[in-house]
Amino acid sequence: MSGHQAPELQPQIPSDEAAVADYLRMHPEFFQQQGDLLSELSIPHVGGGVVSLVERQVEVLRGENADLKERMQDLVALARDNEQLNQRLHHLTLGLLDAADFDEVLTVLEDQLHDEFRADAVEMRLFSATRLRDENDNGQADPELAAFVDFFDNGKPVCGPLTPEQLGFLFGGEAEDLGSAALMPLQGEDIMGVLAVGSTDPQRFQPNMGTEFLLRLSEVVSHKLQAVSLPGV
Repeated sequence: MSGHQAPELQPQIPSDEAAVADYLRMHPEFFQQQGDLLSELSIPHVGGGVVSLVERQVEVLRGENADLKERMQDLVALARDNEQLNQRLHHLTLGLLDAADFDEVLTVLEDQLHDEFRADAVEMRLFSATRLRDENDNGQADPELAAFVDFFDNGKPVCGPLTPEQLGFLFGGEAEDLGSAALMPLQGEDIMGVLAVGSTDPQRFQPNMGTEFLLRLSEVVSHKLQAVSLPGV
């Protein structure tokens, strides 16, 4: 019988780098069992020098924590902006409720959209519901409204740049100074219309913007128009 002891069996560790990485992922407790290795391992910095594995892990975790903190701050800022927007809409709604006639509705919209929503131009255009589909003797639709057929068919607010014809119809002499606009459809019994908010900033209203606030505003104004005497359309 030999006096030599059999060598202690060690876990088989792969030599291929990808296999080693996979092994460590499958055995995250490896360095707890092989604690001495931590003092021998080092990972190079991008800018030179070396850092221990633990220090490297701390660095990664700090980076992830900073990213999470930034995202949380963005969410908090977004929530704050939404709360302010809701408060402004509430204030605007109360003003519309107090409006006794069509002229007062226009005054409330113009004043509050200019003052609280930084609008550079505010216009409302109303017309009979049949005018959008009426054709002249040549079988052509009203040229001023032809550019808005899709808008009314969709029945949803839109944001972004408008064509010169659309801007001219909505804003008249102010059109050439405007770079972007938000349009809200107005619908009621026997009438259709559009509430247009214009900005001199081409980036102010973008096609990818959320329109939930605009939709709510268009519904409030549409309902109010049913309760006041409208001018001839």
